Amino acid sequence: MMAAMEILDPVGSTSAASRTLAPRPATLAGAVIGVLDNSKPNARVLLEGVARALAQQVGARDVKIWGKPGASIGATTAVLDEIAAQCGAVLTASAD
Repeated sequence: MMAAMEILDPVGSTSAASRTLAPRPATLAGAVIGVLDNSKPNARVLLEGVARALAQQVGARDVKIWGKPGASIGATTAVLDEIAAQCGAVLTASAD
């Protein structure tokens, strides 16, 4: 007698809502470049350096930095709303 075989489907489900990307601005001249530091080691150093170089290259007005408590914790809605209201572009994420 053969044992029964259980087949598992590796495709999971998600509750995340799909969203449309924000339109790209025509220019970043005069804009604020935002950085969302994910709290990984050296992430802020890397992202801030890239943001400042980008700002200089495109004539952005300023670089502003926000943080979140940890890489596996999402930014609050209030922080995301603040970033969206103040920035023309945002740099986020850094791998180890």
